[in-house]
Amino acid sequence: MDRAKLADFLRRSRERLRPEEAGLAAGPRRRTPGLRREEVAQLAGVSADYVMRLEQARSSQPSAQLLTALARALRLTEDERDHLYLLAGHRPPEGARAGDHVRPGLLYLLGRLGGTPAQLLTDLGDLLAQNALAEALFGCVCTIEEPNRNIVWRWFTDPFVREPYPAGEHERLSRLHVADLRAAVTRRGYDRPSSSLIDRLAAASEEFADLWQRHEVAVRHASRLHVTHPSIGPIEFDYEILQTQAADQRLRLLTPPPDSRSGEALELLRLVGPETAHRSHR
Repeated sequence: MDRAKLADFLRRSRERLRPEEAGLAAGPRRRTPGLRREEVAQLAGVSADYVMRLEQARSSQPSAQLLTALARALRLTEDERDHLYLLAGHRPPEGARAGDHVRPGLLYLLGRLGGTPAQLLTDLGDLLAQNALAEALFGCVCTIEEPNRNIVWRWFTDPFVREPYPAGEHERLSRLHVADLRAAVTRRGYDRPSSSLIDRLAAASEEFADLWQRHEVAVRHASRLHVTHPSIGPIEFDYEILQTQAADQRLRLLTPPPDSRSGEALELLRLVGPETAHRSHR
C-alpha cells in the first residue's frame, strides 16, 4: 500500500468530479473544487472521518469492497479503478469477459499470422478461432459440436487427440491442462460455465478426476511442445500464450525454436494444407 500516492489520487479524483456528475446539487456557496469529503463519504457509504484519514495518508489498508465503493462514488474509469486498487495494495478486479465473441481485430490478426499456427481460446480452453496453419496442424473442428470444442475436454475424452504427441509426454501434458484449468476456474470463482465443465470432465474421465484431486495450479504461459504430423513428421514448437483485452480469452502461438528445422517443417505444412491433418479433428 502506497499511502501517500493513494491519498493524492483520492484527493485529486474528488476535486475533479463536479457535483452534478455525481448526481448532487452544486449549491450557491460551494468553495471546494469538486466534491466535499462528506459527499464522497455519503456516496460510498463510509464515514467522512475515514475519507479524511485516507486523504491524509493516515488510514489502515482499505478493503477491496471499500475501494469498489470509492471508485463508484468518484465515477472512476476502469483504468482509474485498477490504479486505485494497486495503490491500496490490492489486485485489481478482472476486466470484462468476452465469452465466445471474437473481436474483428483478433480475427484479422489470426489471418495475418500466416507463418505461425495461432489459435484463440477462452481461459477454460474453448477453441474460438484458428488460422489456416493451425488448422493444417491440428485439423478442423467445424464438424465438432460446440460444447465439445474445448481442448481440455477433447484431451481427456478423445484418445485420438493424443496421437500426435509423444507418449512419454502425455502425463505431463495432462497435468498441465488440469493445473491451468484449476487456475482459470478459481479466477472465475467457480461460475456456472467453469463448474459445469469440471463436472462433465470428472464424470467422463477417471484420469481427469484423479488429477483434479491433486489441486495442482500452474498458469500456462510458455513451454516446449512436440507434435508429429502424419505427413510432415515431428515438429518442435515454442508454445506462447498472449493475453488479450478480454479477461477470458487467450491467443496461443506456436513458433519454431531458434536453430531448429521446425521453420522448414512449418513452411512445408503451409504448402500441404489442412486436408492431411489428424483424423481425430475431422
